[in-house]
Amino acid sequence: MPKPNYAFQKRQRELAKKQKKEAKQRAKDAEKQPSEGATPEGDDPAAEPAADAPKPASE
Repeated sequence: MPKPNYAFQKRQRELAKKQKKEAKQRAKDAEKQPSEGATPEGDDPAAEPAADAPKPASE
């Protein structure tokens, strides 16, 4: 009976782990992508003043 090739088994585990990680990252990117078109709050503070910001005196 031939001895087990541990290096091959380790490489296969590493490749499977890498593929799983990449698939997870692609899923996260795909989930994030539709909301990229919308501007998130706080993205451009000069665009709209904050609701709780004091208004300038008009004197």
